[in-house]
Amino acid sequence: MYTDQPTMQDLFVQLGLDSSDEAIDNFIEKHRGMNDSRHIEEAPFWNDSQSEFLKSALEDDAEWAEVIDQLNVQLHQD
Repeated sequence: MYTDQPTMQDLFVQLGLDSSDEAIDNFIEKHRGMNDSRHIEEAPFWNDSQSEFLKSALEDDAEWAEVIDQLNVQLHQD
């Protein structure tokens, strides 16, 4: 069982993405400016399993929800 609050790096590992600070910054820069009406799990850049993980974690208000919300805010900024 995961006992610590997951970090952004942990989330990127969970999603199967490069979790280096530079890669996370590049990912956010590349995908920022999402339409305000689009939920994070509906973004076209996720594969099916990534999207399902995000959706599930948010619906269950899982320990991942806080860091997913942080990523969501960053992706919706212009």
